[in-house]
Amino acid sequence: MIGICSKCGNHNWDKEVMNGQVKCPKCGDTWKFNSLPLYILTGCSGIGKTTTGIEIMKKQMDVVVLDADMFYNIMPGATEEDYYAQVEQLESLSKNIMQSGKPVLWTMAGNLDKLKHTYNSRFFSDIHCLALVCDEDALRSRMTEGRGIVDEGWIKSSIDYNNYFKTHTSLGDTEFDIYDTSEKSMSEVSDYVIGWMKRTDI
Repeated sequence: MIGICSKCGNHNWDKEVMNGQVKCPKCGDTWKFNSLPLYILTGCSGIGKTTTGIEIMKKQMDVVVLDADMFYNIMPGATEEDYYAQVEQLESLSKNIMQSGKPVLWTMAGNLDKLKHTYNSRFFSDIHCLALVCDEDALRSRMTEGRGIVDEGWIKSSIDYNNYFKTHTSLGDTEFDIYDTSEKSMSEVSDYVIGWMKRTDI
């Protein structure tokens, strides 16, 4: 909605964005919008992203918390083009939500490398990512005991992805911060994430 020109009706993804203004290249009209940070809480499957997001919602922070898994239920997810389309929709939804004055925090496992290579990325003041990690024993316990996962292939894939986050600081050209949750309660983790958002412009 924020990207549609009310003067000429241009709904194409071709808008210019600068200094809190959106400009329609078709008719030259401009309008104000809230440019806020986009927050991504990432990490491997089973690390506790969703649970942390729920804890943040319980604390009634002035942020909208959403789970990117929703796109897997309504959009294709088999090719790189599919994943780019999902990220575009995630960011399109977020840019409209933030017109209420609230930033958006997504829990999201993959596609970090696509966040800054989309049309809709231009609408955010910045994109911040925080990866939750933990030691292998804690992750295996969370997956098998916490979520009832017994598929060893799934577990190994999560362990490998967790190790990537522990040993890197970026995926593609998207940088991320890291927080080790091994010995932390979900309340402690959510408090850390809230503090992290405050330190990065919330």
